[in-house]
Amino acid sequence: MNAEQQNSSETGSEAPGYDFIVVANRLPVDRVQGENGELSWRRAPGGLVTAIAPVMQESDGAWIGWHGGAGEELEPFENEGIHLIPVPLDEEDLELYYEGFSNSTLWPLYHDVIVPPEFHRTWWDSYKKVNRRFADATAKVAAHGATVWVQDYQLQLVPKLLREARPDLRIGFFNHIPFPSPGIFSQLPWRKQILEGLAGADVVGFQRTTDASNFLRCMRRFTDRTVKGSMAIPPVATEAGETTGNICRAEAHPISIDTQQVAELAHDPEIIARAKQIRQELGNPKTVLLGVDRLDYTKGIRHRLKAYGELLADGEIQVGEACMVQVASPSRENVERYQQLKDQVELMVGNLNGEHDTMEHTAIRYLHHSYPLREMIALYLAADIMLVTSLRDGMNLVAKEFVAAHTDNTGMLVLSEFTGAADQLTQSVLVNPHDIDGMKSGILRALRMDPQESARRMRRMRRHLREHNVSNWSKEFLVSLGAPLPVDTLV
Repeated sequence: MNAEQQNSSETGSEAPGYDFIVVANRLPVDRVQGENGELSWRRAPGGLVTAIAPVMQESDGAWIGWHGGAGEELEPFENEGIHLIPVPLDEEDLELYYEGFSNSTLWPLYHDVIVPPEFHRTWWDSYKKVNRRFADATAKVAAHGATVWVQDYQLQLVPKLLREARPDLRIGFFNHIPFPSPGIFSQLPWRKQILEGLAGADVVGFQRTTDASNFLRCMRRFTDRTVKGSMAIPPVATEAGETTGNICRAEAHPISIDTQQVAELAHDPEIIARAKQIRQELGNPKTVLLGVDRLDYTKGIRHRLKAYGELLADGEIQVGEACMVQVASPSRENVERYQQLKDQVELMVGNLNGEHDTMEHTAIRYLHHSYPLREMIALYLAADIMLVTSLRDGMNLVAKEFVAAHTDNTGMLVLSEFTGAADQLTQSVLVNPHDIDGMKSGILRALRMDPQESARRMRRMRRHLREHNVSNWSKEFLVSLGAPLPVDTLV
C-alpha cells in the first residue's frame, strides 16, 4: 500500500490507492485443503497469471475477481505478493450471469454460432448487475490515474462503467476469445450496449487482426462513433469540437505461453521418464497422436474423431502401429449443450474402439480428466502428432505448448486454420476441420513428413515462441496502453 493509500485510511476518506489493477471473472488462486483439513490458497495455473504477476508485485497491484465459492463474502487478502480483492457471486449470479449470459449467449455467439445462442432478458439483467458490482469494487480501490486492465467477455460493460465513475483512470480491455463479424454480432439484442461498454477502454486488445477489424466494423455499424484506422472516435458534442467520451483503439495482441518454463520442464528427467512410460502403456506404437482440449463444442473433437476413424477404416492407419490419445477436460458440466457433447464424444469413442480394437491394442485412449502441467508436458513428449482441430478458437495455447515442449524439434502439429495460433505457427500442417477429407490428408502428411522437413518446421515455430512469449504479450499491451509500470521486469 502506498503512502497516499495509507494516509487516506488514517483520515477515514475513501481515496483509494492501487496503481495497477487487473479485473477478471476469477481471482488467480485456487482454494486447497491440506491433509489436516486446513484451508489455504494456491496460485492458479495459466499464462495470464504468469504474465501479469511480476507487474503486480512491482507496482503495488491488486487483482479483483470471484474467489470460486458461491454465496461467500471474503475480505481482501494477499497471496504471493499480490493483493486479492474478492467479488462475491451467489448461486443465482452463477446461473444467470455466468452459465447463462456469458456462456450460453456470448460464448456461442462469439464462436460463429456453432450452436445457437440463447437470448434471455433475465440473463442480461444479471450480466449488467454483476458487471456493475465488479466496476464498483474497482473504482473504490484504484489510485488516482491508476491503470486498470479488464479481462475477457464476462466483463464487457466494466470499461464504460469505470470511465463514468473514474474518468482519471487509464483503462485497457483484453478479449481472449474471438470477436464476431457484424453479421453475426447483429443477432445480439444488446449489441450497442456491449460495444459502448467496451468503448470505455482506451485500448481493446484482441487475439487476431481479424477480431480487431470485426470490432471496429461493429462499432461503425451499431454505434454513433466514427472509425478512423484503429480508432473508434466518439461524436462531437459541442461547437468547440469536444467529444462525448474517450477515443478507443482496437489492436491485435496475440497471447502466448511461458516458453522457457515449458522447455525447462521438457528437460526434467522425471517428466522424460514419464513420457516413455506413457508410450509403453500404450503398447509402444510407432506413432502416437494426441488431442488435448476442454470438452467444448468449439474444439472440433467430433470432427477429429471422424477423420481418425475413417483413416482406420481406409487402412491408412493401423491399430497397433498408431494410437490416438484424446484428453477431454470436464467443462461447464451443468450446461445441457456440454452434457450432450460428452455423450456424443463418448459414443463415438466407444464405436471406434469397438470396431478397431484388438486384444493387444486400442484405437483411442479417451481420458475425461484434467491434468497438471507436468503430466501434460509428459503427454506432449510422448506424442508424435498433435491434433488441434478447433472450429473457432481465440488462440489455443495447447498448440504452442506442444511445439515448445519438443526441444529436439521432433514431432509435428496439425492445426486448424480457425485458431489464433494459426497466424503465428505457420509452419504447422494447417487444416480446415470442416473438410474431413482435407483433415485426413493433413494427418497423413504429418505422419509421413520427412524428418528433416519436420525438424526445420518445428525449429522455426519454436524460435517464434521464444521471441513472442507471454511476458512479451503483457509488456506490449501495457506499453500500448501507456501504462507507467516497471514493464522492463517482463523480459
